[in-house]
Amino acid sequence: MFKGLLTDKAGGSYATKLTQLDEAQLPDGDVTVRVAYSTLNYKDALAITGRFPVVRHFPMVPGIDLVGAVEDSGSPKFKRGDLVLVNGFGIGDVHWGGLAERARLKSDWLIPLPKAFTPRQAMAIGTAGYTAMLCVMALEHNGVTPDKGEVLVTGAAGGVGGIAIALLHKLGYAVVASTGRAAEADYLKGLGAGEVIDRAKLSSPGEPLQKERWAGAIDSVGSHTLANVLAAMRYGGAAAACGLAQGLDLPGSVAPFILRGVTLAGIDSVYRPMPDRLEAWRRLSSDLDTRRLDSLTHQIGLDETIGYASKILEGAVRGRLVVAIDQGAAG
Repeated sequence: MFKGLLTDKAGGSYATKLTQLDEAQLPDGDVTVRVAYSTLNYKDALAITGRFPVVRHFPMVPGIDLVGAVEDSGSPKFKRGDLVLVNGFGIGDVHWGGLAERARLKSDWLIPLPKAFTPRQAMAIGTAGYTAMLCVMALEHNGVTPDKGEVLVTGAAGGVGGIAIALLHKLGYAVVASTGRAAEADYLKGLGAGEVIDRAKLSSPGEPLQKERWAGAIDSVGSHTLANVLAAMRYGGAAAACGLAQGLDLPGSVAPFILRGVTLAGIDSVYRPMPDRLEAWRRLSSDLDTRRLDSLTHQIGLDETIGYASKILEGAVRGRLVVAIDQGAAG
């Protein structure tokens, strides 16, 4: 038996509880992992609270991230004791995820823990940081270099936003952070933002084409915010879209695309091919100042996750939440 969060839905009632699980309940997979750390992300918060139907199979152990030690392996790629991590691949919504002491997974989803990071640091980065790195790579791919001008990061006080700022700053970009939490301005500047603006400037309906400002943007908000970001992109600029905190809609126009040659790059981190994943983690190993992770990260216990899920959706959490599951699993 082992502890884990379990989300279930019966008779129209949706509930998540911390409970005892049996290893026989674990889903199919060729590798069993003793989980050391997981994380609590926006998507996990939606799954735990049921505020948005992200869970597609019930019952479900939420948690889109995990790191831990291999306990049993039917794959030649991994042996007992190997430290591994996984992001995405549907864990936490279609396959049992990381918010439990054990996980059974497909070996094709796992990557060895990069030597540059401790298990806790890997989860301080997690899907949020891995997604932020994919966004930076997309901007680079589309020609956004530090000499082109300012790069805007929306939802800056969140996990993706914070790590995106730290990455961009280290790479030499002039970063502007957008947030609705004015009290976090010093924190965001400490991560590397040169300027902090109020999200209210972006979150309401705006003109389809606005004064050119942004050479690039990383957006985790969507809706009117992303539409306004695109409307103010400089000629040839690019935006990477990776979230929907404000909404799934995009109430803008084609004007930025056909008049300014703007590129909108969609960032999917869940089913990203393995070569891209490995490259993103390689880049994180070289381009992320791990000293900044402490200011980004707050650690909680598995028994605190349900309460913190509501706080995330209320916008009351900044940066990253690392969930300590079984630190002994990290050796």
